[in-house]
This record gives sequence, structure tokens and C-alpha cells, in this order.
Amino acid sequence: MEGLPEPLLAEIIKRITRTSDLNALSLVSKQLYNAEAEERVTIRVGCGLHPATKALSSLCFRFPNLWKVEINYSGWTSKQGSQLDNRGILVLSSRCPLLTDLTLSFCSYINDTGIGYLANCKRLKALRLKFAPAISSSGLLSVAVGCKSLSAFHLVDCMKVGSVEWLEYLGRAGSVVELVVKDCKGIKQYDLLKFGQGWMKLENFEFQISNCWLSGTPSNPSYDAQHPYKYDLSCENLKDLRLAHIIPVPMLGHIVAVPHTGLHFLLRKCKALERLCLHYVTGLEKSDMIALFQNCSNLRSFTLHEWPTARMPLTDKTLVVLGRSCPMLEVVELYFPYCSNTYLSEICLTQGIVMLVQSAPVRVLTLNGIGNFGDEGMRGLSSAQFLETLVLADCEMITDSGISFLSCTPSLSNLTLQQCNKVTDNGMAELNRKWENRRRQEINCSHQMLFDQGFRLPMLFVMPGIAVQNH
Repeated sequence: MEGLPEPLLAEIIKRITRTSDLNALSLVSKQLYNAEAEERVTIRVGCGLHPATKALSSLCFRFPNLWKVEINYSGWTSKQGSQLDNRGILVLSSRCPLLTDLTLSFCSYINDTGIGYLANCKRLKALRLKFAPAISSSGLLSVAVGCKSLSAFHLVDCMKVGSVEWLEYLGRAGSVVELVVKDCKGIKQYDLLKFGQGWMKLENFEFQISNCWLSGTPSNPSYDAQHPYKYDLSCENLKDLRLAHIIPVPMLGHIVAVPHTGLHFLLRKCKALERLCLHYVTGLEKSDMIALFQNCSNLRSFTLHEWPTARMPLTDKTLVVLGRSCPMLEVVELYFPYCSNTYLSEICLTQGIVMLVQSAPVRVLTLNGIGNFGDEGMRGLSSAQFLETLVLADCEMITDSGISFLSCTPSLSNLTLQQCNKVTDNGMAELNRKWENRRRQEINCSHQMLFDQGFRLPMLFVMPGIAVQNH
């Protein structure tokens, strides 16, 4: 190994991904020790740092080319020694000149002073903060002003962050393409509108309201019922949109839907969407969904988690529009875990689901809690040409007869059943028998075609097996 040229040695080290292997490699010889130190560009540390600041300083000295650092104190207790504090961030900002990607998770002793040191990291492109209880808007503003190249920003469970001057500044800078704000008590959905022109460049956006079912959603002072989509914001580059727990104020135990408010405007503006996840977002209209699907021909993945509200945005008609308007759609996940059969009977989706999988190249389909989806729907799924993975959970109307139709589904290779109580062991055994017979017939047919074409060498064709989980 010591006789290898340095470029070749560096290439070998780059291909070793496990930290334990890299540590072992550095003990072989002084040459490998030095080479590994030069090539190590990422580290992940946390509770094992002791004493924290001194240990981190030693790591930065040994690995001078670090560009990605993750500090994670998940599960930390006081018995494990002191956490990294502001001095540790000062060490990173002064001794890691190449730092471009930083993640701080459960770092309770880093406050605005510490996070402010990151303003000196001029190459910083990605900053992820998860449960940083001592960091406020003031510290984030220092980062936004100092880090001109910031393109990815994640803020998760940061309880002290309130005002959004930092968000306005990031929007004006226009460099952020990935923005995640989750479970931050002081940030409401209307605050995100202050991102302004930053929406023009944004490609990935995720927003989740903290404790929305307890605190409710404040009214939007700029909302005009006569012009609900008046927000003059462009987000035509947005490819990945995830909205979660955007729920209006509970009143007397009922959820009151208020349409066309806040971030709902995104559904009318995003034309480049590839992935869409709506997780308990109330106030959506059927017209919102139809307009969205008709404008998003690049949509590849659609996920919907729905509450039992009075206004249901998804119907047979909207699913048909989804299938016909999105020719690249591959993943569809529909979750209705809290909807009763009585409620679902009013918005039967069977016909729409069947037409969806028959008109779009859906490879993965998840149906959870759709209690009125029964054997007739299973018959329709059996003709889905591209369906490879099917997950059925809490679909009470499916019986052994419906499951048997799946033996005709041409591409199906994975099946998961959960709480489909009318499907019995006998039905699963019959399905397995039909699958085995079909596989034998296809293998025999393939072999016969080979011999008919003059091939003499035996060839093996293996059809993907079906992994069935029945809980």
C-alpha cells in the first residue's frame, strides 16, 4: 500500500464509506494516516465528544478539508459530560474554511451568539437546525446576512424563533432552493408569505404547523374573499411541496374549514411539481385539486392524508383528472384513517382509483382506511399494467374473492395487507396457488419461444415473487 501513488491512494480512500473502516485504515501506516486525514471531508459527532470543545478542535486540526459536519446530541444526558456550546461553533467557523454543510440536532447550549459565528462561514450552503431551543430570530438573521450562498435551510422544532426578518432577508437574497419549517411554534403559515421573491427560485418546500389542533390557525389580515388568489408570488420552479397539519380553529369539537387561505395559493401556482404531499390540510376545494392536476403534467408522486371534513377535495372526478393530466405519475398514496364508512360512502372513490391506475403509469399504490373499496375495485386493479407495489390497510370490504383478482395483475411484485379482516388464510393460499401456476406458464412459454427461435442453451427466467404481509 505504501508504494501506491497518492492519487490512486486517495481514490481508494474515497470509496470507503464506513467510519470504522476509515479509522482502522488510518492505523496501518503513517502514510495512510496522513492520506486519510486529507481525504476525510465529513464527520458526525455528538455525545462522544469529551471534553466537547477541545475534542472538536482536535478533529478540525486533523481533518483540514471538512466541508460537511453533523453535531447530534439526541438522547444526551448530563452524565455524558457537557454539550458543545458557543465556543464549539467558533472553532468550526475559524478552523473549517471549507465548511458548506452543517447540521445541529438537539444542541441545547448553542444560542444566538454561537449561531452568529456562522456568519464568518462564507461558503456555507446548507444549514439544518433541529431542536435548538436557545436560538431565536436574531441569530438566524445574522446567518442570513452573513451567509450569501445559503441554498438549503431547515428549521425544525425551534421554539424560540418568532419574528421572520431572517426569512424576508433570505427571500430578497434569492439563493435558497430548499426550505423546511416544521413544528416552530412562533411561525404561522401566513409568515411564509413574507418570503416574497424567494418563492421564484425555491424548488423544495416543506411546512408543518406545530400543535395546530390546539392553537388553531389565525386569520390572514391580507385575505380578500372576493380575490382569494391575489397573492402576487411566483413559484413556478417548485418541484417538491409538502404541507402538513394546516388545520383551522376547532369549534365545539368540529373542524371548521376555511378555504383559499394562506399557503393554499401554492396549489394554483406550481406548474413544475414532481412530488406533492398534503398531510391533513383542510380547506381545500375540489376545484383546487383539479386546477393543480391540470397544471402539473410532471407530477410523479402524490400523497394525501385526509381528515373527515365536510368538504372533501378528492372525488372520482378529481382522480380521473389526475390520471389523465399527469402522464408521469408513479406513486399514489391515499390515507383516510379517521374516516367512517358512513362518511366514505358519500364520496366513493372506487371508480376514480381504478381509472387512475389504468390511465397513468402508477407503480406504487397505497390505500389506507378506504373502507368502501371492495372486490369490484380489486377487479379493476388487476388490469393495471404498471402496478408493482400495492399496500392495502384497513380496507374492510375486500374479501378473498377480491384478493384473487390480483393473480392477473401483470407487474405486481409486492403486496402488503394490514387489517383487511375479511381476507382469510384460504384466500391467501388460493392467491399463492394462482401465482405459482401463472409463473410456471410464463416460464414454459418463454422457454418455448427460445427453442422456437433456435436457441439451444437453457435459459432461466425468474418472475419476481410476491411478498405478502398479513397483519
